[in-house]
Amino acid sequence: MKGMQNMMKQVQKMQQEMERVQADLVNKVVTEESGGGMVKATANGKKELVSLDINEDIIKENDKEMLEDLVVAAINKALESAGKMAEEEIASVTKGMIPPGLNIPGF
Repeated sequence: MKGMQNMMKQVQKMQQEMERVQADLVNKVVTEESGGGMVKATANGKKELVSLDINEDIIKENDKEMLEDLVVAAINKALESAGKMAEEEIASVTKGMIPPGLNIPGF
């Protein structure tokens, strides 16, 4: 019985830590770029786009299709990096208890 109680305490502690990490992820950001830095996208750990910076020089080129491609590429890179960051943060809490790549709700 005592072993089961200890395990339940550990699970509760891990759950509290996971909730804290999930709440903190909204404040952690990653920035990725495309076009040699012409477009920069920043996303938070909840995989939300929080900012997009487009260099004025690329706007002056008046190439709508290229600009759209660069924006999509930068955003996709930022969201992918944000997902990896979130997985790493969660993994630091679970310490191997949840296998990598497991789809955790909210991520």
